[in-house]
Amino acid sequence: MSASEHPEILNIEEAAALLGVSIKTFNKVLHSQNMPARKIGREWKFSRSALIAWVGSGSSTSFYREGSAGDVADAEAPPLGRAPGAGTGGKSRRTAGWRIEFD
Repeated sequence: MSASEHPEILNIEEAAALLGVSIKTFNKVLHSQNMPARKIGREWKFSRSALIAWVGSGSSTSFYREGSAGDVADAEAPPLGRAPGAGTGGKSRRTAGWRIEFD
């Protein structure tokens, strides 16, 4: 495979495709996580190898750890029993009234 088929420097669309997520989801992660990236002018640029290393360095336990600062889980889902955005001035989610009960 040639370098033109798999460029080392990616734009946001190519980076989202590399990770297999939508551009919207990629953009959320870009702004909420410490993702390896550079903004050059008006465009974000990403190193293919740095993105792969970043994904590989993650851990599911840090995502699910309750009370950890800066995780996507914390940004998108509040602790059980508390309505999203409660006390934070944040925007309420459509699922604000949903409750999950475990047996």
